[in-house]
Amino acid sequence: MPRFPDHLKGSGPSNPFPGIKVLERRIGREIPHRLGSNEGLDMPHRALRERFGDAMTEHVYCYGDAEALGVRQRLASLYGLPLEHTLVDAGADSLIALALRTVAEPGCTVVSASGTYPTFGYFARGQNCHLVERPYREAPGLLTPDLEALLAAAHEHRARLVYVANPDNPSGHLHGDDEIRRLRAELPEDCWLLLDEAYHDFRDDADSPFSREALPGVIRLRTLSKAHGLAGMRIGYAIAEPETLAMMMKVRIHYAVSSLTQVIAETVLDHHTEVEAHIRAVKARRERLARHFRELGAEVLPSATNFIALRFSSAELAGRLNQELLEAGRLIARPAHPDLGHVLRITAVEDALVPGRFDILERALASGA
Repeated sequence: MPRFPDHLKGSGPSNPFPGIKVLERRIGREIPHRLGSNEGLDMPHRALRERFGDAMTEHVYCYGDAEALGVRQRLASLYGLPLEHTLVDAGADSLIALALRTVAEPGCTVVSASGTYPTFGYFARGQNCHLVERPYREAPGLLTPDLEALLAAAHEHRARLVYVANPDNPSGHLHGDDEIRRLRAELPEDCWLLLDEAYHDFRDDADSPFSREALPGVIRLRTLSKAHGLAGMRIGYAIAEPETLAMMMKVRIHYAVSSLTQVIAETVLDHHTEVEAHIRAVKARRERLARHFRELGAEVLPSATNFIALRFSSAELAGRLNQELLEAGRLIARPAHPDLGHVLRITAVEDALVPGRFDILERALASGA
């Protein structure tokens, strides 16, 4: 098990404002009168009530439950995740920052693939970590973070943490469970594995026993932004051993997830058949998009996500096509990292299937691009 920074060991730091919901659970009874938390409880909110109604407005007055118990209870019921193995925060991005704040001291080395989800590198540099990147492994029909290269870099540089997105963003590649287990087993003893599973729900085996495991030395991150359609609400969760989550709670922004966000997430989780239907629809659209572009001669990479990735012959070509699409009012994604500049990513939304939506790409492919 990797160690924690010395300043987190023992009693401190500790959250100075656990909140009324946490306090009620500690003392075992309701506190009916909120007289000391300095919330604006008497604000009429006439404008909000007129625009959004009373039901929504009632959830904007008070700080959220710092432990997000209602959300975690639903995650436990739906996905078999024990309460003591989950922590809710303001989306996967916030969880990346929280994980780094918990285990990566300034000046330490962290490792990732060059071109993977860039927010990790953004936060790592902001934490004053030394970021070591290793190129993707490329082959016909394959674009994947090179786990062997990441493992070697972790040993060479005595890394504190290795970041892997699985399924990967932007390639869509999925590493098998045995590959992830082996990576964890062969990392240095004092090196954490940060496993970003933002696209987990789109795996065909998303409900496997492995999906529910809290692994020693691993922090797993998931989100309600993709499959659950709540990107604007900013909510996600970590899966880890209780000791790890306790350390994360010591440095977490305690009211990062609002009362409104929590009740919206609870409502969506309470109607999980709609989520399941959405996931099936996304997968069907993804396959239609992939088939369409393959028939035009494009190289479409395998994807276990809610998007497809097209690999072009050069970064110059991909950049030109991306710019032409943007000028036509069609925003797709092209990785900013030069190593993956030849890749274009398209989300499997209904709008992407409208005939002519990608006529710019279609004409380029028809001309042999």
